[in-house]
Amino acid sequence: MKPPRLLPLSVLTLLLVPFVAQAQSNAQSNWPSRPIRAIVPFAPGTVTDLVPRIVFDEVSAQIGQSIVVENRPGAGGTTAAGIIAKADADGTSILVNSAAHTIAPALYPNLGYDAQKDFAAVLPLGIVPSVLVVSRARGYSSVADFVAAAKAKPGAMNFGSAGVGTATHLSAMRFLASAGLQAVHIPFKGGPEAMREIIAGRLDFFFAPVANALPFVKDGGLTALVVNSTKRSAALPEVPTTAESGFINAEYPFWIGTFLPSKTSRVIVDRLHAEAVKALAAPAVKAKLATLGVDPMPMSPTEFDAFIAKQIVSDAALAKTAGIEPQ
Repeated sequence: MKPPRLLPLSVLTLLLVPFVAQAQSNAQSNWPSRPIRAIVPFAPGTVTDLVPRIVFDEVSAQIGQSIVVENRPGAGGTTAAGIIAKADADGTSILVNSAAHTIAPALYPNLGYDAQKDFAAVLPLGIVPSVLVVSRARGYSSVADFVAAAKAKPGAMNFGSAGVGTATHLSAMRFLASAGLQAVHIPFKGGPEAMREIIAGRLDFFFAPVANALPFVKDGGLTALVVNSTKRSAALPEVPTTAESGFINAEYPFWIGTFLPSKTSRVIVDRLHAEAVKALAAPAVKAKLATLGVDPMPMSPTEFDAFIAKQIVSDAALAKTAGIEPQ
């Protein structure tokens, strides 16, 4: 009796393809099958931390699966980004980042990942104006007073940031370039540390997200001089924009967005995008974000990907003009 004839491996592979494809399709349609982690590269209490927590609480309720937010501050957001770039592309590992994501290639030549190619952009959660704040004890009543004082002692002032290459750093650098000023940069591990120093009067100025500065402006400890957005902040309507104050090209977009590993199925990318859009439209979420001074920034995944590509080029030019050295 002859032994059964075995099929060639190539034929077996072809026969298995439909079953593998069906299994992958089922896994994608059943997303998420387990809890999701969302990594935030900045300290707890920052606006980059608060915004995703608000949105993901709603998304979690919608999809019936928990979303755990992890804070991994350090290295200008690159540590967290590196983790997600190498994570499983099953939609259970999300990166939340800000403008720090697009400046990273200019600051860190040996990132270990590609800020554009290794990520699938999902959705901006919003855009937050930054506000130039100073201690009320300094006595500045306007941004003109502040600039005059800075020009009287070139390079004597200092300013804080949440770290090299963060939006708080680049906001200040863009304003300094526009105003023709020089100042000493003092980076911190996160925005809260810089905020404590500006309140204590040990920092001369800080470009803080409106949400973080608002309580201290309202209680009189800090003076808000100018916002670096194209329009006034609804949370601080009395504070002029940089353009209104005569400073050209001083705006810096402080956005907060979500990303997945680049190999993630478009089915999952689109599903997460749809769930996040739905969450952002929820009245309770809209109200909470409004209290933080967050403005909507609606984009499709494709539009957000294109925005990221454009910002990487723009931020590289800003880093070169501002003389920010690679780390």
